[in-house]
Amino acid sequence: MYNVLRPGPAILAPGSQGDDVKDLQARLKQIGWFHDAIAETYGPKTTEAVRGFQEKRQIPVTGEVDQRTLDRLYGMTRKPTSDELNNVVPEKAPTPAMVLDDRCLQGRVICISKSQRRLAWVIDGKIQSTMDVRFGSVQTPTRNGVFSVYWKSRDHVSSLYDSPMPFALFFSGGQAVHYSADFAARGYDGASHGCVNVRDKQAVMALFDASREGDKVVVYQ
Repeated sequence: MYNVLRPGPAILAPGSQGDDVKDLQARLKQIGWFHDAIAETYGPKTTEAVRGFQEKRQIPVTGEVDQRTLDRLYGMTRKPTSDELNNVVPEKAPTPAMVLDDRCLQGRVICISKSQRRLAWVIDGKIQSTMDVRFGSVQTPTRNGVFSVYWKSRDHVSSLYDSPMPFALFFSGGQAVHYSADFAARGYDGASHGCVNVRDKQAVMALFDASREGDKVVVYQ
C-alpha cells in the first residue's frame, strides 16, 4: 500500500564463490560499478558495487543480490565474454593518424572529428594527444562549428540530467568535452545528450589540466 520494497532472498551475498560471482562482477564492471580484477569471491568491493547499483536504482540497499537486483542488472548488461571473465585485455590494432581540419592547424585547439570519432589536442598544428570520443544522438546532436572553452569544471554534475561530468570543458551552451563512465563501460552502444564524451579518464584529465579558457574548439564531420 505504501510502495515500500522489501529485499528478496539473497541469491549471492558476501562470502559467495564461483562462476556466478565472476559473472556478477563482470556485468557490474560493464556499467562502471566494479573496478577490480574479476575473481571468484564475493568480497567487500563486490558488496560496495552492489550497494551502489541498488541505491542508484532505488532497490533495497543490502549489498546482497536478490532476484530484483539480478533482473535489473541483466536488463542493463550483456553476457560477459571469456576474456572479461578472465581479466584478459585484448591487444589493440595500431590506430591510424588523425586527419585534422584546416581550422585546427594554428594556435591551441581541441580538434574533434565526428567521422573519425576522435579528439586531438593540437598546438600550432602538432598533435599532443588523441582520444576516442562519442557524441549526441539524433535527438540531441553535438553542434558543429568553431567555439572556445568558456568554462572549466573539474567535478561537474549536470543539473539537467543529474549525472556526473568530470573534467568538463564547456564550449557551446551546455555542451562540453568530459569523461563518461557510461562510454567507458558501454562504448558506442550509447550516446550523449549533446556533449563530447571521452572514455579514457587519464587522457581527458590531462587535457583538462593542459587546456585554458579561451582555447579554440573545432567540431567537424
